[in-house]
Amino acid sequence: MVVGNNNQIEKRLWDAADEMRANSKLKSSEYSIPVLGLIFLRYADQKFAAAQKELEGKGCFLPSRKRPLPETPSET
Repeated sequence: MVVGNNNQIEKRLWDAADEMRANSKLKSSEYSIPVLGLIFLRYADQKFAAAQKELEGKGCFLPSRKRPLPETPSET
């Protein structure tokens, strides 16, 4: 990452924090938990996508977690 890009990211983060303070009734100490949670979820999603891509490249496929829908009795 270049320094200029870090400055842009920092500015965007501060702008987002200022907007949260202005448009919510939360204190900064109260909205830090949801924000950190969102950051963690983004990190976890990226790690999962990378691991999934690696496994698919090796020919390993995760089993589908979809369950078949139960058949409904037909109306006669």
